Amino acid sequence: MRILVVEDDPKIGSFIHHGLEQERFIVELIDNGNDAIEVILNNLFDAVVLDVILPGRDGFSVLRELRESGVTTPIILLSGRDDVEDRVRGLDLGADDFLGKPFAIEELAARLRSILRRTLPDKTTTLKCGDLLLDTVSHIAIRDGKEIELTTKEYTLLEYLIRNKNRILSRSTITQHVWKHTFDPDSNIIDVYVKRIRLKIDYKKNKQLIQSIRGVGYRMRDFASDN
Repeated sequence: MRILVVEDDPKIGSFIHHGLEQERFIVELIDNGNDAIEVILNNLFDAVVLDVILPGRDGFSVLRELRESGVTTPIILLSGRDDVEDRVRGLDLGADDFLGKPFAIEELAARLRSILRRTLPDKTTTLKCGDLLLDTVSHIAIRDGKEIELTTKEYTLLEYLIRNKNRILSRSTITQHVWKHTFDPDSNIIDVYVKRIRLKIDYKKNKQLIQSIRGVGYRMRDFASDN
């Protein structure tokens, strides 16, 4: 998941940034409300963690404008004033969740995973593609009853591919969700990581789950859905 964190306190921002990366999220950090609106409107994020007290425009104002602009990206509000009035206001403005400070990074990560599961029909913590299972809590893949350990970047890429299985994904789209930097058409980093994942999950398999789409990118093919 690619997450935008909007937090003006350097220590808290660093805490969230580092903590969520340890939980295998792709994290970008900005420190004011004015920039938040422009960045969210012009980039793809799976969720936003938005502090209420910000320089420029506060979190409530940012949230209101985003929802009025038609942005449906899930948003978790953070606030040092964890009172009922702020919770009600934030939720009424369109926040998906509200978390008071201080908080444990594990809880924030769990809330982000929960928000993403709400978009899935079975609400499960296990993603499936054919006979491949991916546990979104332990970050372990399982195929033929065998656990497959993944690096942080391998897991992030595989999770994104499975969540979008049977869809053709361009290299630029994959880059936006799995890497922070702008897509470089001359870079082969995606191909390198796809090759690594294939060696782990498609070993001795007649049908490769990850298919190359020439000139475009990749598709995670769920052959079970073809039946």
